[in-house]
Amino acid sequence: CYTEADTPNPQSVYGQTKLAGEQALATSGARHLIFRTSWVFGAHGANFAKTMLRLAAERQGLKVVADQFGAPTSAALIADVTAQVIGQYMQACRPASTDFPQFPFGLYHLVASGRTNWHEYAQAVVMAAQAAGKPLRMGPDDVQAITSAEYPLPAPRPANSCLDTKRLRETFGLCLPDWRQGLQHVLTQLL
Repeated sequence: CYTEADTPNPQSVYGQTKLAGEQALATSGARHLIFRTSWVFGAHGANFAKTMLRLAAERQGLKVVADQFGAPTSAALIADVTAQVIGQYMQACRPASTDFPQFPFGLYHLVASGRTNWHEYAQAVVMAAQAAGKPLRMGPDDVQAITSAEYPLPAPRPANSCLDTKRLRETFGLCLPDWRQGLQHVLTQLL
């Protein structure tokens, strides 16, 4: 997994603009917190989990890339961690103090624990939908693993989106749940 100290190598214009935003903030002189994340999903908006639910209800099989790795991270987890870190900041900045405390500003990786690939992620979504009794035209075994080369996209995707969260966990005393917990929570809302 990548640490915050590793040199970024964005694979697309999207990644390059995200990195440019991080760099602009970091060099602005402002005190800042940057939470770098990936594979974000939630109950609202378009995302991979919702697409897999829709396709599993429409199709008898799917082909999903199995050679790209990361940690699906729920928007709820990102919001919760952000609130906890801001709470710690507020505690450190009591009104009686006029100086900013020695707060650990900077860049942190924020993703759920664990690691998977898109294929296993799709199977987990279909399995959960099946267990919830959602009418589907396919099951988890109908999700076929393919390579990235077999599913070309206009913008390249990194083979490894795994982010090491040790700095975030140790600095702020946080425990990040496994990606499956966040997925189950969102799927419970959707199903």
